[in-house]
Amino acid sequence: MNFNFKFWIRLTLINLLIVAFLGVVMRYKIGFAFPYLNQKNLQHAHSHFAFGGWISMMIMVLMLYSVKEKLSKAQLWHMKPILYANLITAYGMLVSFAMHGYGFFSIAFSSLSIIISFWFSYQFYITARSSFNLPGIKWMNLALFFNLLSSIGTLCLSYMMATRQLEQHAYLASVYWYLHFQYNGWFFFACAGLFVNFLYSKNIELIKEPFTFKLFALSCIPAYGLSVLWLNLPLWIYIFVVIAALGQLLGLFIFFKSIAASRCWEKFNLHLISKILLIFVGTALACKVSLQAGSTIPAISKFAFGFRPIVIAYLHLVLLAFTTVFLIVYAYMNKLIVETKMAQLGLIIFVIGIFLNEIILGVQGIFSISYTMVPFANEILFLLALIMLSGLILLNISMIKQRKVNQF
Repeated sequence: MNFNFKFWIRLTLINLLIVAFLGVVMRYKIGFAFPYLNQKNLQHAHSHFAFGGWISMMIMVLMLYSVKEKLSKAQLWHMKPILYANLITAYGMLVSFAMHGYGFFSIAFSSLSIIISFWFSYQFYITARSSFNLPGIKWMNLALFFNLLSSIGTLCLSYMMATRQLEQHAYLASVYWYLHFQYNGWFFFACAGLFVNFLYSKNIELIKEPFTFKLFALSCIPAYGLSVLWLNLPLWIYIFVVIAALGQLLGLFIFFKSIAASRCWEKFNLHLISKILLIFVGTALACKVSLQAGSTIPAISKFAFGFRPIVIAYLHLVLLAFTTVFLIVYAYMNKLIVETKMAQLGLIIFVIGIFLNEIILGVQGIFSISYTMVPFANEILFLLALIMLSGLILLNISMIKQRKVNQF
């Protein structure tokens, strides 16, 4: 039996819909009275399920898809138990965190998800060895390494929560360790690997890609310092952090320049929506790397870490505008999401919601510097959360309808 990639894509898009629904509930609780469910517990459920049930799940499926031509049916079939196990732990974290926050079951499911990430990393490395000639494999292997490295932060957090020995700096350092190596390691390198392999499948090779890879690979670990500049790092460490930030900025510039030089737009036929979404993703990535470089300036760093709306805006920039949209457009370009009018409309509504959400969060963050409230900001953000949810509902309905059509 063949490995049904479209089944897994449909499943992960349903998970994304659940993530969006939780976002709507949390936004409603902020703007209006809703006594049911603890907001902090919902936040933990939302973030853990977004990472495990949506992004990591989608990346695993798409990584397998990108090397499927090099793997046998048996090799692909053997990856199914890992995907199902990851799905079970993701739903376990969703329910346990929403109901009780950090506790025995949530910590147990979180720990199991780490074990599964090790399992997937080992199996992917072993089964994809025949794909080492693909240029994106080195990006993916490093993505797997950073995913495992990020688990140190999770283990530290679980230990502190279980023992109730919370020290503020240690807690924040662990949170940012996990987030950094997820966002800037696992997510970024996996997406870059997928994109490089996609170009290679279209006979497009980026000349400067190996050099770009080295810049990002060497800068990822020291760039963690960007997340903990509030620790008053020694000067020599700060210098390494600045070099890492500038290295990423240079790497992204060379990467974009190589893409432009390859004239890839002219070499393969992409739907207009795919082109627009790729430009949107590239812009989000450029903003992300530029903001990281800017945060090395002490005055800007104080604002970035001192005001919650700015932190939330940045996290959503990386999680939604870059990672989520890229994964969806990658599936769309590879026909894993069928190009129906409903799917296109859903994508457009979803991305418009993300764009406007970033604008409002950014404005809220800027105004928070002077401790000024933005009128009706919470109500507007709730409305935008509904817009993003409605776009995903249309996308999921399109996928379900297409599945029924294919059955007849």
